[in-house]
Formats: sequence, structure tokens, C-alpha cells
Amino acid sequence: MKYFSDVYKKETKTCARLFKERQGCHWGRCAECGVIPLLYKFETGEVVKDLDEIKNLKNEILSN
Repeated sequence: MKYFSDVYKKETKTCARLFKERQGCHWGRCAECGVIPLLYKFETGEVVKDLDEIKNLKNEILSN
């Protein structure tokens, strides 16, 4: 599963960079995006359903 870890790290870094530069990417605004929860599911196998948990997850990743 190292491949997924590499993809997770690369893509979440891209999300954080684009968030800092322009608050979004070609997929849309970060606040409405589902990419981070999807990447998290691929990385951990856990589905985050609670909206507060999703918000906290996004904040944690986007603040790096």
C-alpha cells in the first residue's frame, strides 16, 4: 500500500499549496471539495462521515 501513501502525501501537499495560493483548484473551492476525504479513505480505509470531522481533517491538511 506504499503507492497509496505516496499518492496521499503528494495530493494533500498539492491541496495545501493551492489552498494557500488561491483557496481552490480547478475542481472548485476547498470548503466544498471532497478530494481530501476521498484521499483519506484510500489511505486509511476509514470513511469520514461526520461534517465536523471532515472540517477538522481538511483544516489539518490545508494548514500544512
